Amino acid sequence: MDGELGDFLRSRRARISPEDVGLTSYGRRRVPGLRREEVAQLAGVSVDYYIRLEQGRGPSVSDAVLDAVARVLRLDETEHAYLRTVARPDARRTPARRTPARTEPTARRVRPGLRLLLDLFDRAPAFVLGRRMDVLAWNALGDALSGFSRMPAAERNMPRQAFLDPGARELYPDWPAVAAETVAHLRLDAGLHQDDKELAALVGELSLKSEDFRRLWADHQVKAKTYGVKRMAHPVVGALTLPYETLAVPGEPDLSLVVYTPEPGSETAERIALLASWAAGGNAPEPRVER
Repeated sequence: MDGELGDFLRSRRARISPEDVGLTSYGRRRVPGLRREEVAQLAGVSVDYYIRLEQGRGPSVSDAVLDAVARVLRLDETEHAYLRTVARPDARRTPARRTPARTEPTARRVRPGLRLLLDLFDRAPAFVLGRRMDVLAWNALGDALSGFSRMPAAERNMPRQAFLDPGARELYPDWPAVAAETVAHLRLDAGLHQDDKELAALVGELSLKSEDFRRLWADHQVKAKTYGVKRMAHPVVGALTLPYETLAVPGEPDLSLVVYTPEPGSETAERIALLASWAAGGNAPEPRVER
């Protein structure tokens, strides 16, 4: 996406004050945070070089320079990796990872063995995420919890559900945190696939229709959703506290397996078991949305 590197660096500069890095603040500042000149000084590069980097005109920038900038801007591990990716997108992308032009849904890309693995989780809701956080496949319990099979294919997308479904705020008691994590993960995907027209269209749609999405997208937060806990107010079985694990799929760099892991013996586990019995009997309830 055009300007991604510069926008990211400016947003990281804005969150650090001169005092945070041992500098004395002087003069009136038109914008918050560090100036470009200060970042360049602390990173040990020329001001012109750093300006060219922010403008995306430094394709041959070295690891040492990026590491120095990351140190100055206090980037965490995910942000550091993201910086390297957006600073040198062509160097980080092999031909096999280039985003292909697609006109059909990608659900058929989920191989049979992975679908079988989903079905083996008989006590845990599970689903497969693809590019742009599209939901591509799920098990019976995941469907009973989330209602994926009853959604139009175009709506099986995490960001779209979080920001455009009016029931999402009721379903997620921690909706602000869920929304922020969703946008941070989507931006991470955007950095890896800067030429993805479908992703750009999704961002454009959400920006147009949701003020909350526009605000969060402008923050330039990046975060991988590898594990965590999600609270849900399910419309049938009630309050659920669901730890989850997100697993990489070997041989499928664009896919991930998400498994909810309710604590054995907990009230949530009992309610998930009730949901499973309904699913097995073909009487699964009608959830509003899922993430």
